[in-house]
Amino acid sequence: MSKKNEEPAEGKEPESSWKDVIYNPRTGEFFGRTANNWGLILLFYLVFYGFLVAMFVFTMWVMLQTLNDDTPKYRDRVASPGLAIRPNSLNIVFNRSEPLQYDQYVQHLELFLHRYNDSEQAKNDLCMAGQYSEQDEEPQKKVCQFRRSLLQHCSGMEDTTYGYAKGQPCVIVKMNRIIGLKPAGDPYINCTSKGDKPLQMQYFPHEGTIDRMYFPYYGKKTHEGYVQPLVAVKLLLKKEDYNSELIVECKVEGSNLKNNDERDKFLGRVTFQVLVTE
Repeated sequence: MSKKNEEPAEGKEPESSWKDVIYNPRTGEFFGRTANNWGLILLFYLVFYGFLVAMFVFTMWVMLQTLNDDTPKYRDRVASPGLAIRPNSLNIVFNRSEPLQYDQYVQHLELFLHRYNDSEQAKNDLCMAGQYSEQDEEPQKKVCQFRRSLLQHCSGMEDTTYGYAKGQPCVIVKMNRIIGLKPAGDPYINCTSKGDKPLQMQYFPHEGTIDRMYFPYYGKKTHEGYVQPLVAVKLLLKKEDYNSELIVECKVEGSNLKNNDERDKFLGRVTFQVLVTE
């Protein structure tokens, strides 16, 4: 029986191998596409993504044209300001006989009140008490004076320890800034002890008043140098008040500002603890 020689037929293409998937030398295809096809695909995606980027940049530019550098566009989320205290601690604990224990509070108050120095405030304007300082048309807003000396016994000018050495510490209450806020009525700060026994306090300025002349606030850029009005509360602790934790709550009263929102314990009020030992 004769054996036939197996020879490839004339004109028959050689069999493909796995290497042809990457690059086919016969057709010039790379990963199944010619250089011309890859070029068209690359051009399409360059144009497509370039258009998306240009549209995004244009949209952002249009949106930024609607914003004001000085005033937020939407200001209805927080209608009432929160309260904060200085020294910046909600738990004031010290021994009146140990200066090192209360020195941190004294230094914090001194640093905070530096910009309220009478020499600094002399640069600002004397405004009409009891009236809003409305300056909507003024490009650069004037700043009303709030002199440190208004805090009297809590100014640090008469007593450089702010009452801490005597066991009758001063705490400064301030409202957070809200652009355009004009509280109705005559706002003032009122503090009460949440314990069983009453606690005597003294307010500076008198009766803890916050004058309307410090409102409205126009923003950091246009109202450069603005200082918030302050109320200093001097806790007139007696010997029987020492060595026991006292809880004090301060609220803004006498206006339309909120101070009883259970969802926000700092909205229009602030609570702090004081423990003085000797």
